[in-house]
Amino acid sequence: MAEHKVALEAELPAAAAETLPRGREMAVLRDARGRSTPVALTWLDSADGVLAAQGLALEQPQRGPRRLLVSLPPPGTFWCPGSPAAELARLAPDEVPEEAADRPLLPMASFLGRATRLPLRGGMEAVLLRGALRGVTREMPVARLILSGPAGAVPEAMLALAETAPLLPPRLSLAEQARALAREEAARPRRQGAPRLTAEVGVEEALTLALGHLVDVMLWHAPAAADGTTPEGVHQTRVAIRRLRSLLRAFRPACDGAALRRLDATVKEIASALGPARDWDVWLGGLGAELAKALPDESRIAALLAAAREKREAAYAALRPVLAGPVLRQAAWQAVAAIQDRPWRREEDAEAAAAREARLEDFAAGLLEKRWRKLAEAGAEIDGLPDAEFHALRIQAKRMRYAAELFAPLWGRKKGRRFLSRLAEVQDAFGLANDAVVARGLMGLLAPRGAGTLAWAVGAAEGWALARARRARSKATSAWKELLDCEVFWDQD
Repeated sequence: MAEHKVALEAELPAAAAETLPRGREMAVLRDARGRSTPVALTWLDSADGVLAAQGLALEQPQRGPRRLLVSLPPPGTFWCPGSPAAELARLAPDEVPEEAADRPLLPMASFLGRATRLPLRGGMEAVLLRGALRGVTREMPVARLILSGPAGAVPEAMLALAETAPLLPPRLSLAEQARALAREEAARPRRQGAPRLTAEVGVEEALTLALGHLVDVMLWHAPAAADGTTPEGVHQTRVAIRRLRSLLRAFRPACDGAALRRLDATVKEIASALGPARDWDVWLGGLGAELAKALPDESRIAALLAAAREKREAAYAALRPVLAGPVLRQAAWQAVAAIQDRPWRREEDAEAAAAREARLEDFAAGLLEKRWRKLAEAGAEIDGLPDAEFHALRIQAKRMRYAAELFAPLWGRKKGRRFLSRLAEVQDAFGLANDAVVARGLMGLLAPRGAGTLAWAVGAAEGWALARARRARSKATSAWKELLDCEVFWDQD
């Protein structure tokens, strides 16, 4: 039986594409000399973008048939990051797809460049696409690498290349990138927020669907996190990684092994780099802003804020090499390899195999019930918990929320809404209390207690944080009691 073939696509900077064919990383894989040919592509749509509105693109090469492509996969459908745009149909050079609804189609954008084909060892082939996208008034250089060949070899080869070459799964299909350029509009992300599972998928399929979703979200927000203009990029990247790690933990009874543990360790490394930047963003936007408003004319508070902003810039400076380096690339391609290869099947574990055969609702209900019992063990009276125990409870509540958020759609949005709302209130209240504790630690980084020109301002900030922590603790206790009284959704008929 012939081995299953796959293709993976990566984007890379145009400058890196110039040296990649001659680089050491590609030399290890090359089997013969390559050949280069010119490529010209045009994308067509109606003036009002009828195809783009459906997540479709009509691609017309200089010669040959048109291709109707999925440029934006529908929400809730399976999508593996790094997959080339799916082809729905091939049409004659002048044929119009039914999806155009009889609207006249016009050239919207084009690509002009060259494709270099490189035969690789193990029956693989690399196609390096280099050139420029062109709209009506704008142009931008682009480069893509497509690896194709045996399913067992291609993800491994992409992982190996990405150790040294700046290759990432594309955030956008080439057609969507061209559309945004031509219309001078913001590009549309493939995935946003939390994944949405349905009861029709199995346990394995649920893991791969959600994993692909969260990797896309992580990659989408990473550039904004590196830019650091606003706190949102780091926040959303961090949330995506937390959801991803929670997903891996949730599915360990069914899908586990060395490959997924490596993925978890890699994304944890990214999360660790994001943490300091997020902490300073939260302090400056929260307690720091409150201090500035309460004491607008106090020069010592102004100096404290300036020192905090310097710490924030230093945290972002340390973060950028992580997001531009091999760690993010390895995380993305490790996830893609897991989705494609499903390495957990090679683990000899009868219990895990049985869990994979279970109905997704049954698997989810067992997990949620176990986490809920563990969370509720704390009891209603949490006001007097020491900081360490309160922090541990906050982490458990966060994990409960991510799991409930992931699986709640299996029982219908309405059934889980009240529980998720109560859980969100608990997490928000716990988060405010934790922010105040973190803030006191951050102040110690600005000036040792009782020393330096910032000592007075640090003391004032610590006192402010302590008062806020007490208020937040009270609110957290109230929200916690309401959660314990809330009916769970996973054991309802």
